Amino acid sequence: MYDFITIGSATQDVFIQSDIASIVSVSQISKKSEFMSFPYGAKTEIADFTKALGGGAVNTATNLANLGLKTSTIIKLGNDELNDIIKLKLAKSGVDIKNIIDSDKHLTGFSIILVSFQGDRTVLAHRGANAHVSEKEVNFDAIKNSRWVYVSPLSGESNKILDKIAKFCEDNKINLALNAGTTALKKGANYFSKILKTAQIVLMNKEEAMLVTKMTIRQDTKENKFSKEKIHPDIVEMLKKLRGETKTIVVMTDGKNGVYCYDGKTIYVCPSFPATVTSTLGAGDAFASTFCASMDRFNWEIEKSLKFASVNSASVCTHFGAQEGFLTFDEIEKKLKAQAHFKVEKYPIEEF
Repeated sequence: MYDFITIGSATQDVFIQSDIASIVSVSQISKKSEFMSFPYGAKTEIADFTKALGGGAVNTATNLANLGLKTSTIIKLGNDELNDIIKLKLAKSGVDIKNIIDSDKHLTGFSIILVSFQGDRTVLAHRGANAHVSEKEVNFDAIKNSRWVYVSPLSGESNKILDKIAKFCEDNKINLALNAGTTALKKGANYFSKILKTAQIVLMNKEEAMLVTKMTIRQDTKENKFSKEKIHPDIVEMLKKLRGETKTIVVMTDGKNGVYCYDGKTIYVCPSFPATVTSTLGAGDAFASTFCASMDRFNWEIEKSLKFASVNSASVCTHFGAQEGFLTFDEIEKKLKAQAHFKVEKYPIEEF
């Protein structure tokens, strides 16, 4: 019996850091965007280079195993040298690898991560085998013997298994957490109607929430500063639209600004836990999987789960690599005790 099975992607991540990169801001009426840029046609020196294993399903499975949960993962790997490397790393991390799918037609996923001097990153991703997971390849017997299924972002054809997994979890009374990918989110809330109604927890970042709701956050309205001020009205409307009439707990991350969570009665606002940021890659996976594990451990206590997830996510930000810096529950609790002022604000939905 598993505590968690993660489903999603596995990649080889190559990190490239260059102090030459510029951050360019472009403003429009409805939004503001930032881009990382390099001199065109020039040879650019890099300040640092490293590589690590990544991918949503791998990152979350490794974190869940580190938290002491019996964990397996359903990923698809190519017929290449990365196949054995990823399996060995997962096994050493305590993740059961027997549900991994092998492909003889595709390469394992590969990403190049360009890290800015600010710690943020731009990812160049080749999905490879990750985009070709089919229903017949998924071990549903293993899923049936798990208390939780955590679905991380799927790409390409793999998105077709979402509804099948949602229905299977519903029929077999398995807790389902969804952290959907951009490819699927672009199709809007109607595309997710089944899984949004079925999942106990749905997690996404602010940009992804805007994609699925087809909403934007107006720049002419005062932003929330995570103090005594209330939440940006467009954030409130997005959270309400995402949850709809379901019983799903909706979690929306907003980078360094923190996290919003809505359970139908209360909107929770959790700031980022203090940390010196080296790289933000993997921080979202660490937050999402720690939140789900904490909800399971602490009897669905949202406020405590948000705190624990924020601490573990901040720890990952202090390292290069999406699987570096994971903390245990005991280590997280010690950090929270040392930062007794770290609080989650709560607003009854009636206030909006």
